[in-house]
Amino acid sequence: MHDTMKKPRHKTPSSAKRARSASGADEGDRSDHASDRGRWSSRRKTEVVLRLFRGETLDALSRELGVTPGKLAQWRDEALAGMQAGLQSREPDHRDGFIHDLKAKVGDQAMQIELLEKKIEILEDGLRPPPRRPSL
Repeated sequence: MHDTMKKPRHKTPSSAKRARSASGADEGDRSDHASDRGRWSSRRKTEVVLRLFRGETLDALSRELGVTPGKLAQWRDEALAGMQAGLQSREPDHRDGFIHDLKAKVGDQAMQIELLEKKIEILEDGLRPPPRRPSL
C-alpha cells in the first residue's frame, strides 16, 4: 500500500455566491443566509420579497437565487397575507367564520326572494285580462 496525500480541492464559487459578492453582501454575514439550496431565513425571504415589490421579475430573481418562480410567488403571497392580517383593526376570532356564513345565507335568501317576486309577477300577468282598447 502506498501513502498518497490528497491535494486540497478548490471549489469554484456558485453563481449565487458570486452575485452576493458582486452586490456587496459581506461574507461575514453568511450566518444570516442559509446555504444556496437549504432553508432560507425569514429575514432573507423578506429581502427577496421586497425586491419583488420593488419591481424585479420573478424569472430574474429565480435565476439569480436558484429558487423556483413558484416558491418566490408563494413567499410574496404569504407576505401580502401577513401584511393584511397585520393591518386589520381587530384580531380575528371564532365568530368571523360564522358571520361570513350568515352573510352568504342572507345573500342567497335575498336572491331567492327576488326570483320568486319576478316569478309571481310573470304568473299574475298571465291571469290578468288584456288591457282594453280605448273606444273611439
